[in-house]
Amino acid sequence: MKRLLIALAALLALSPPVAAQPARDQLTVLLDWFINPDHLPIIIAQERGDFARANLDVRIQAPADPNDPPRLVGARRADIGVFYQKNLHLAVDQGLPLVRVGTLVATPLSTLTVLRDGPVRTLADLRGRRVGYSVAGFEEVVMGVMLEGVGLRLSDIRLVNVNFGLSSALMSGQVDAILGGFRNFELHQLDIENRPGRAFFPEQYGMPAYDELIYITHRDRARDPVLRRFIDATEAATHFLVNNPEESWRMFIAGQRRELDNELNRRAFASTANRFSLSPGALDRNRYERFARFLLDRRMIRAVPALDTYAVELPAAISAR
Repeated sequence: MKRLLIALAALLALSPPVAAQPARDQLTVLLDWFINPDHLPIIIAQERGDFARANLDVRIQAPADPNDPPRLVGARRADIGVFYQKNLHLAVDQGLPLVRVGTLVATPLSTLTVLRDGPVRTLADLRGRRVGYSVAGFEEVVMGVMLEGVGLRLSDIRLVNVNFGLSSALMSGQVDAILGGFRNFELHQLDIENRPGRAFFPEQYGMPAYDELIYITHRDRARDPVLRRFIDATEAATHFLVNNPEESWRMFIAGQRRELDNELNRRAFASTANRFSLSPGALDRNRYERFARFLLDRRMIRAVPALDTYAVELPAAISAR
């Protein structure tokens, strides 16, 4: 027995030491609002283990206020925020140190929506009518552009702030149209309530196309390869959910998210999957520069900054293994 123990001790002494696993890099991701199908790549990457394989410990948080992400990311109180491209330009113009590092939803989602059986058949029918909106500022620009195409001005309609009760304001007759409702949510909500809607898409009425949802970080982290690992993990999750929708839905409603298993979210899931960026790290430079020039022409920003100061492609990730 003594000889056996000596032999085992010798073998252990000759064996290479087991490498310690590196500690995972922690990232706090602040969503733009409560969890919903717009955030599928993030949720699937968490549930499927894509973040873990990238050696990331990702903490997903919903904000108390939808205005929090740019402020908290700019103050370094969150690593990544989900934000809107069109608002990024305004935030940067106001001095927030933000930079776009990835794309979540690569197409516009916002609409101008009316009831299908209502009096508004064309945009020209909006003359003298009430249009509800949630947030002042940008919506006025969108509405102005759309009306110009049919020979109307903002003074020809009445804008009504309905806060975030867009669908209820339209169904109750408080307004004749709503601006800012998402085509993958509000249209389904109206249909479920047996009040189907008709949508006018801003990008078909003079608005330049833009990324609806993007990932932002503090400008000082514009070349952080840890963030690239996050983007690459969400890319893997996006391809998975496109190829495996049923399994992805089960992942989405797992655990404490079981309350999301309803008709509205199921419909939103189906109509959002094809709008996620399949290359979230890629930057369409022309899209961002074109939109910045549009905002300058509309006097929404004071100048067009150099693109690299507010939108970048992150460097290739360094392997965490």
